[in-house]
Amino acid sequence: MAEGQIIKALSGFYYVLSEGRVFQCRGRGVFRKKKVTPLVGDRVVFQATSETEGYILEVCERQNELVRPPIANVEQAILVFSAVSPDFSAKLLDRFLVLVESKDITPIIVISKIDLLDGESKEEIARYVHDYRRIGYDVIETSAVTKGGLDELALRLRGRVSVVAGQSGVGKSSLLNALRPDLRLKTGDISTHLGRGRHTTRHVELLEVAGGLVADTPGFSALEFDHIELDELPHYFPEFRMYGEGCKFRGCLHIAEPKCAVREAVEAGEIPLYRYDHYLSFVAEMKERKPRY
Repeated sequence: MAEGQIIKALSGFYYVLSEGRVFQCRGRGVFRKKKVTPLVGDRVVFQATSETEGYILEVCERQNELVRPPIANVEQAILVFSAVSPDFSAKLLDRFLVLVESKDITPIIVISKIDLLDGESKEEIARYVHDYRRIGYDVIETSAVTKGGLDELALRLRGRVSVVAGQSGVGKSSLLNALRPDLRLKTGDISTHLGRGRHTTRHVELLEVAGGLVADTPGFSALEFDHIELDELPHYFPEFRMYGEGCKFRGCLHIAEPKCAVREAVEAGEIPLYRYDHYLSFVAEMKERKPRY
């Protein structure tokens, strides 16, 4: 028996990477009885029946799992946002950050196409970079053209399982192609609808890039906060967690409660106003959703 990780699932076969070799495995009938569906990213115990084939005996406990894309044990999310074309959207980034934080996945913010910036837009992006780094996020500025920031990104990928997410047209495929040219991933056109770019991937596959495994799939196609309760939302804003310890009331939602340390920090300019505004709009969105029974 051996251990490995599923890097691809296709037509009832699971492709398990173990010590540098890939085994084409079937799942045992016991999974169907237990209604366990192995996912790409699962760590498994398997029995090799030949040099290239085997069957999966056990799926190890998952660190986390995503529904869309269907993948398990993601350690970090590379959130790619372009500086221009499409324009940088802090609100969309904050939405992604909340979703990633809620799944206990480490976010890495990658700002692409920095070679296209000019004077005024350069200053604006520099302010955002400063703000997010101050909050504690890892931010890398990159260009697939000049290769700037690619070494930094490669270091973050090494030895980890990552999912790459972001709007269509921000250059996700271009960055991966720059890190591993033989991939030749198709680069899609900018789409006006979020995540509706012409992406050709129909199945999830973990690709070896820069010494790590990267999911080749449109990341996080579901961007709703369905699985998050309202009282959990403040926990997914790291700066709110920090300042929130000074609030008068436990369970403060930082909206209208008296002696709220988070609102005081916003007024003092210690928390960016746009981050707080995005938080309020997410609260409003969650209050409007239909109750779940």
